[in-house]
Amino acid sequence: MGAPFEAGERALLLDARGRRYLVRLQPGRDFHFHGGHVPFAEIVGREEGAVVLSSKGAALQAFRPRLADFVLKMPRGAQVVYPKDLAAILMHADIGPGSRVLEAGTGSGALTLALCRAVGPEGGVTTYELRPEFQEKAAANVEAFFGKAPANLSMRSGDLREVTVTGERFDRVILDMPEPWGVLDTVVEVLEPGGIVCSYLPTTVQVQTLVLAMRERGFQQGETFELLQRSWYVTERSVRPDHRMVGHTGFITVGRYGPGGPRPPTAPAEDLEAGGPPGASPPDPDGPNPPGAETP
Repeated sequence: MGAPFEAGERALLLDARGRRYLVRLQPGRDFHFHGGHVPFAEIVGREEGAVVLSSKGAALQAFRPRLADFVLKMPRGAQVVYPKDLAAILMHADIGPGSRVLEAGTGSGALTLALCRAVGPEGGVTTYELRPEFQEKAAANVEAFFGKAPANLSMRSGDLREVTVTGERFDRVILDMPEPWGVLDTVVEVLEPGGIVCSYLPTTVQVQTLVLAMRERGFQQGETFELLQRSWYVTERSVRPDHRMVGHTGFITVGRYGPGGPRPPTAPAEDLEAGGPPGASPPDPDGPNPPGAETP
């Protein structure tokens, strides 16, 4: 960051209409697009924000890609987790520096990238992928983004259940797989008390099966939600929502491992109606602290 572009690194090129092109600055090569071509040599050695002109006079501005840019433009094997969901997973699963994270379903590596950055050098990410072609694609994406495989990442081919023989323990588990309830018994073997499980699923049927299985195994503080992202068009003369938005991409389910705690009751329909629509909650669902309780 802050250094001139070097040969071999990734750059994000923006044209006058805001279209984005993720490229690798290869020596002796050119970038070709509808507006002509630009030699990469004209970008290498320049600072971020540099503007170059194509052979047809089209302007392109060069920046280093954000993780959000890279995730949406990188080669894919499996469907990626969108940036809006990546951010929510990191926050609600409480993943930060020093976290020891177990991931199942490496896919194309979008979530793996976000996890590695979040845990930092003091933490670690161990990720399992059943399909070799997906793991190969994910490994290439990880090296493309970081420049090399980070020291805090262990990428493994195989089933998540194999982790039980390693003796490893984790405080966070992320499940991006079709049937996460099938590995919950393994998860509780390797998850520290108070640890958090987070799952990413596309359908309500999968979510229901998972949530009920988590309750049976002593997970507390369970919640399921989705995120809808709508961008806005802002000019001097108008401010309005864009005509398109990023709607449903997946459901995020989070729970905390605490066996022996009280099981959440199944609320009857009249209670749900009294408290609002299912899933709705006030800013603080528990209300204010009682008198004498410590205020954060």
